[in-house]
Formats: sequence, structure tokens, C-alpha cells
Amino acid sequence: MISLLNITEHSPPRWSQEDSEQVEKSTCVLGFIPVIYYSALLCVGVPVNVLTAMALSRLAARTQKSLYFYLLALTSSDILTQLFIVFVGFLLETAIFHRDVPVALLRSVSILEFAANHASIWAAVPLTVDRYVALCHPLLHRQISYPERARKIIVAMFVLAVASGIPFYWWSDVWRVSHQPTALDKALIWTHCSIIYFLPCTIFLVLNSLIIYRLKFHYRKQSLEWCQQPVPRCSSKTTAMLLAITTVFSVLWAPRTFVMIYHLYVSSVNRNWRVHLAYDLANMLAMLNTAVNFFLYCFVSQRFRNTVREVLLTCVAVLPPIHRRLSRDPQQAGGSLSSCRPNGGREST
Repeated sequence: MISLLNITEHSPPRWSQEDSEQVEKSTCVLGFIPVIYYSALLCVGVPVNVLTAMALSRLAARTQKSLYFYLLALTSSDILTQLFIVFVGFLLETAIFHRDVPVALLRSVSILEFAANHASIWAAVPLTVDRYVALCHPLLHRQISYPERARKIIVAMFVLAVASGIPFYWWSDVWRVSHQPTALDKALIWTHCSIIYFLPCTIFLVLNSLIIYRLKFHYRKQSLEWCQQPVPRCSSKTTAMLLAITTVFSVLWAPRTFVMIYHLYVSSVNRNWRVHLAYDLANMLAMLNTAVNFFLYCFVSQRFRNTVREVLLTCVAVLPPIHRRLSRDPQQAGGSLSSCRPNGGREST
């Protein structure tokens, strides 16, 4: 907050149409660092998320638990986010095509970007609700939590995510538009901030608080009754995974949300290089959220680690036959070539 308050001393006091053409456009201080960062994020994040999806698919097929279907939906939405936002939005449009993209195409792609972004965030909401019902209302969870219902909830979530991205066809690019934000711009920015941060974080905070309170109450009850059987480790591991996912999301997406509000009311990204720098760094942190879940799963769940090992061994098992086939072909090729030599072999005179 101190650095943001210092920006106001060197920035224009308010938006004005008279000096809109006199104020120079802010430049990107980071240069090619975002391009290198997003390229590395794609090279690491896409294979990691594909490996995560393969492991979660096996776990979902084996256990038939709704938990793994929700995690699989979260991983799939992260892959879509990396495809539409990181690859198409940041790399193709900004770094390669720059300003040569038609406005209609740019806005059409914005619908897909916002839809993938909303799906990536809201995919964790059914997971949180499912864990809350499982821990606080176990009997009800056995009745309402099953794979068919989980699939319907996931499909409905993706449909709503696409529908929520349609209004952002009229989203103004903060890097290219220097005029004063209109009423539509303010409505879209506040709607976006509410969808991606304020609403899901409120749900996460309330439900996670109830889950933690329930676990503490259960531990106290067991200690008073001298019960020797602790809380099942699977529930503790799942709760730890859920808390890690929601906490990392809340931390990584907070800077981008508050920088957008600061851009709306205090100083423009297009006019102030400090806000431009803060917005670039905030975007980089937010997109990092699409590649860290794999490491959280591996750190928390031993079952997930074992399944990842199985997937890797299955992929590696395909390589030895190909390697042997390739190693034999040069020998056969060499033998056939030597037999065709006019002066080679025993039959030469």
C-alpha cells in the first residue's frame, strides 16, 4: 500500500479529456521478461497439467469419488487458461501480432479468455462445497455425492463460465485505451473482480472456516472421550489439499484484483509506468496459479504421487521397444549395404 500511495504524488490528479493527448503513454519496464516468463510457464505448466489430468483420470476411474472429478475439472480449466490467456492472449496478441489484430477478433478471443479464467477459478467452488458437506454432513454427502451428479455440476459450471464471458466482448484493453473509463468499463471491471476474486474468496473463507471449526470440535470431542481412533488421514489430507489450493489462489490473485481497482479510480496503467509495472507483475503472479496445483497435490497426497509414478512408468514402458527397434535397424541397414558393395564380402575376386 505504501508504494501505491507514492504513485499518486507523481501521477495526474484525475482523468481529464484536455490532457489526454498530452500525457505520454507508459512504457513496459520489464521488456522481454514477460515473454520469457510466459514461455517458460507454458513449457512447464502444460506438461505438468497434462500429467495431472492423466493421474486424476485414473484415480477417478478407480475410486469413483466426486473429489477427483472436481480436481480433474480444475486441471482442465487450468489448461484452457494457459491456452487462451497465456498463449493466445499474452504471447500471440501482445508479443507477436501486437497491434495488427482486428478488433472483432480481439474481442472474440476475449470471450474465450474470460470464460477460461472464470472456469479455472470457479472449478474450485464445487470442490470446496463437496468437502464441506463431506466433513460437516457425512450422511448427506453419501446421498448426494456421486460421479453422475459431479459431472452434471461440472458441465453446468463450464456453461455458466462461457455465458459469463460473453459480456466481456466489450472489455477495454487497459494497455491500449487511454481515455477515461466509461460506465460500461467500470461495470465490467467490478463484475470481473467480483467473479474472479471477491465472490469465490468469500465462499472459500466461510466454508473453510466451518471445516476447520468442525475438525477442531471433532478433535476436542475425541480428547474428552479418550477415543483412540483419530480423524481419518484421508479426510485430513483432503482438507489440507483444499486449504492449500484456496490459499494459493487467494494470495496469487489478490495483487491483480487490487491493481485493477487502483487503475480504475487513481492512476491509469496506460499513463503511469509504475502502475503498468505493477499490473504486469500481478498478471504474472496470477497466471502462476495455473501451474502450481500439481506440486501441491504431490506434496499432500501420497496416492496422487503413486498414481503419477504409474503414469510415468506406463509412458516410459513404451520407449524400450522403440529403442530396440531403432537400434536394430541401423545394423540391418548396414548389413544390406555391405552385401550390395561390388568389392565387399567373400565373393569379391
